[in-house]
Amino acid sequence: MSETLRETFDRLWTLDRDVLAIAWLSLRVSLTAVGIGLLLGVPLGSLIAVLRFPGRDALVGLLNTFMGLPPVIVGLILYLALSRSGPLGSLGLLFTPTAMVAAQAVLATPLVAALTRQVIADAEAHLGEQLRSLRLSAPRRAAVLIYDARFSLFTAALAAFGRAISEIGAVLVVGGNIDGHTRTMTTAISLETQKGDLSLALALGAVLMGLVLAVNAAAALLRGHAVKAYG
Repeated sequence: MSETLRETFDRLWTLDRDVLAIAWLSLRVSLTAVGIGLLLGVPLGSLIAVLRFPGRDALVGLLNTFMGLPPVIVGLILYLALSRSGPLGSLGLLFTPTAMVAAQAVLATPLVAALTRQVIADAEAHLGEQLRSLRLSAPRRAAVLIYDARFSLFTAALAAFGRAISEIGAVLVVGGNIDGHTRTMTTAISLETQKGDLSLALALGAVLMGLVLAVNAAAALLRGHAVKAYG
């Protein structure tokens, strides 16, 4: 165990090439997926919060259900769609980082939408009557509420990043865990543990924890700044 820990620290201290490459790919894929999730989920969740229409409660329930989508099911559906015999097979996206981004985006979007809906619904309870008195359209009311609750919405972004960066099932199915091409931190940790290369697995685990802690620290600082500026 002591030898394994020494090798782990050596990999981190010397900025091991394999560790950096895997960490960079994981970060790039997850940030892209979260960006897509925010672009789709924030407007969707906001509009659901401010609009009243038949079936709205069912849609909210569906969003909440999709928050717990099994990653392997998402991976399987995308695999079938992107395989050579699938409808999107001609694009040649299977076993590429793009397919991994798509898988993580599918998981992140309903999570962002559901959390955004709750945040905007709370904001709408305080400001909705005032905004309606100004005769603003639903999209404009949603935009105002998004701006008003923008710091609270970082919670949704943080939750989406946490799910994306730690995901393994879907990216393993559509990415294939190809060395130097589609190997992320989570899939590499699983593989290297099975192979017995515990130093690499621990080094990647340390980087993964460091990224999550850094994002949480940044979010806490931002919330603190918002409280001082607007509180």
